[in-house]
Amino acid sequence: MTSEKSKMISGELYNAADPELTADRLRARQLCHDINTTRPDTAGTVKALVAQLVPGVPASVAITPPFQCDYGYNITLGEGVYFNVNCVVLDVAPVHIGARTMMGPGVQIFTASHPMSPEERAGGLELGVPITIGADVWIGGGAIVCPGVTIGDGAVIGAGSVVTRDVPARVFAAGNPCRVVKPLDPLVV
Repeated sequence: MTSEKSKMISGELYNAADPELTADRLRARQLCHDINTTRPDTAGTVKALVAQLVPGVPASVAITPPFQCDYGYNITLGEGVYFNVNCVVLDVAPVHIGARTMMGPGVQIFTASHPMSPEERAGGLELGVPITIGADVWIGGGAIVCPGVTIGDGAVIGAGSVVTRDVPARVFAAGNPCRVVKPLDPLVV
């Protein structure tokens, strides 16, 4: 018999009220609370708490509280990733973020989804679709990254964008829905 946690991680419909998942979310919420209430002059404490929340997180990752996530264990971060204030990662499915990627204030990354059928939604089941964000990406403040999206290496996402589909590497994309505006010159600084 497959656990609800295994179903969740593999992208199948699952029951979020499952006791194991409920306990996992409570643990993540407690760690996020501890991160978010840590004194600003104790950055080492924040790093230690983030290391408990996100397994294998590189020491070079920086998260400026407040920060929220569902589980933490579905997040993989590359070297030098930066989250500015008020970022949210709903990680019911895997979220992979490449090295040196920067999130502006209020960026929201949502793997969580629900069935389109109202009858299925009424049954309380939900699902998650993985998100992959490449290396050296800059996501502007207030942007939303929707389930199943891949953002290519070196892309820039404009502030306030709603990313509903894949974005190729080395482009500037913006808007709602987010669309490619222009390619980025290799020498752009």
